[in-house]
Amino acid sequence: MSKRTAERIIKGSGNVFADLGFANPELERLKSGLVQQIATVIERRGLTQVDAAEILGIDQPKVSALLRGRFGGYSIDRLLRFLNALDQDIELIIKDKPRSRREATMSVTARAAA
Repeated sequence: MSKRTAERIIKGSGNVFADLGFANPELERLKSGLVQQIATVIERRGLTQVDAAEILGIDQPKVSALLRGRFGGYSIDRLLRFLNALDQDIELIIKDKPRSRREATMSVTARAAA
């Protein structure tokens, strides 16, 4: 006879870093979004990791690690400077959170140039 195990489905919070118990989940989510944009620009421009490393001022293994999601050692400031080095303008928009949401969040939104 087969033994059935009960499966539990747990609804996520909307922030995987909070769900995984990171100390500063909103900060990690923001950094993740910035890294996604860096990866998108590198791909869109057809840059190799070596080319990207030269532009960003880091070595190729660090670009590889960054693109694989290892961004813990980078500050938001440095990730923003990477985007500027890749010819990306950055605009910060600060607004009131909706009353329907318990906590304020941070996010990255990209839009194509006009």
